[in-house]
This record gives sequence, structure tokens and C-alpha cells, in this order.
Amino acid sequence: MSEIAIDIINTFLDALWLERGLSKNTLEAYRTDLAQFAQWLQKQTIILSMVTRENLQAYLSYRYQQKFHPRSTARFLSCVRRFYRWLLREGRIKADPTLNIESPKIGKPLPKSLSEVEVEQLLAAPNINESIGMRDRAMLEVLYASGLRITELVSLSMTSINLRQGVVRVLGKGNKERLVPLGEEASDWIMQYLQSARSALLNGRVSDIVFISQQGQMMTRQTFWHRIKQYAKLAGIKSPISPHTLRHAFATHLLNHGADLRVVQLLLGHSDVSTTTIYTHIAKERLKSLYAVHHPRA
Repeated sequence: MSEIAIDIINTFLDALWLERGLSKNTLEAYRTDLAQFAQWLQKQTIILSMVTRENLQAYLSYRYQQKFHPRSTARFLSCVRRFYRWLLREGRIKADPTLNIESPKIGKPLPKSLSEVEVEQLLAAPNINESIGMRDRAMLEVLYASGLRITELVSLSMTSINLRQGVVRVLGKGNKERLVPLGEEASDWIMQYLQSARSALLNGRVSDIVFISQQGQMMTRQTFWHRIKQYAKLAGIKSPISPHTLRHAFATHLLNHGADLRVVQLLLGHSDVSTTTIYTHIAKERLKSLYAVHHPRA
């Protein structure tokens, strides 16, 4: 990939971050998408800023032949549309090559969740007699009690938690702030962690991060995701686990117990309620199974 392409991509991503406040993970995904596209173009001796609709269609055909996942290609198209609209707005191109390019059709899979019994088993898996286990138990409790994203959890600061009021202030996607209740159980586990384990993990170091690593620093989301998988294995959970598993369980169990969809939307930090409605399908499946088991004429 040429230095010119790298400069254009970096300038675009900087502008996108300033305008939209997209998460670091989204920006990195966009960087990867554009870099792959630019490298493919370079092999065809085509400049990134001189792409035509035909070039773009040829690249999409290449992705299909290479068996890229449709969801990955849909993200690439979202990225490249923004990129060429920005180039057009900046006066660097005269026509948008992404016009009339259709996104691949992808199904909207139901998020994987856990039963309430499985959640209890997962929460009980850490060894709370150890500092790391106490920290992890508190983190799992907060995830299930609040529905936070793992990135939001690991970046929580001491000033963002108010145990007296039982709420946590979260800075979510697009730098949107929301207040989420913690509940008594999660608040109690945070308190236990702060009173015992956190100082042991800090070992004299100073940090404003609530849940710190053994090095006294902010954990990466990958590290905690790996630990969740370990605890799921310890708990004997056979259901598929993803980084959002407890977030999905939080939403699903709230709806199963009669929570209003709009309330769940606010708690999850979804800007559009249509994103939250996917959980109603899970709740409906749960109701169907209960009906099948308990109704005499099911």
C-alpha cells in the first residue's frame, strides 16, 4: 500500500472520529477494510482515489470468491461508502463510485444467551478467595446486572461508580453517556472487591481504573473475554459463549420478567429501539417453550 493511500486513510479516519465519535474498535476495523482494499487496488495498478463503480464491483466479486463473510463485506461497504462520500465532500473526487452498489443480504442472527441457571453457574465460577477471582466475580456481576459492553466495563473509572446511589455512569458508543443501575448484588460485590482485592492487585501503585490487571493497569477486553471463556468451561456451560453473552442474558432476562422494551433500550445504550427488538424474539421463544411444557393442550 502506497504512502499516499495511508495518508488519505488516516486523514479520513481522523475526520470520521471527530464527526461521528466512533469507537476505537470500529475505526480499527475500517482501517483494516480500507488497507485491504488499497492493497488489492495496488495489484491492479489502480489508485484508491480513482476507483470506479466497476472496480468496486470487481473487488466485491473477489471477496465473494475468497469466501469473506457477508457481514464482513457489509461492514466494508458501510466503511467505503463513508470514505468516498468524504472524498467527494472534500473535492478530491468528482463522482461517488459506491452509488447503486447493493449490500449483501445477511440474516440477523439471534444473539446467544444463557439461561438464568447457567448465569448463576458462571457467576459462581471464580475463586473469590483469591484477589483475581474476587475481581472477576465483581466484573461478572456488574456485566449481568448492568448489561455493559466489555469495553465499557474494563474502562470504568472510580469516579464513574456511585455505590451509595447504586448506579454507574457509562461512556458508550459515539461518546454517549448513560446512567445504569447496578442493583444491590453487584454493588455488594464491587464493595467487597474494593475493600480487599483491589489494593492487593495495585500493590502500592496508583490507578483510577476500577477493575485493574495484575500489573495495576486497565485490562484489555480480550483478556477478560478469555477469562469469561475459562469460567464458562469451569462451570460446565455447553452453550456458545461470546463477548456479549452476559449483555444478551441481561436484556433477555429483563424482558422475560416483564421489563418494557424502551427501558431495556435505554439501559443497553441503543440509539434505535429497532436494535433492541431482536431480544423480543428470544423472549417469545422462551414463552413458546414454557407454553409447550405447561399447557395441557400444547
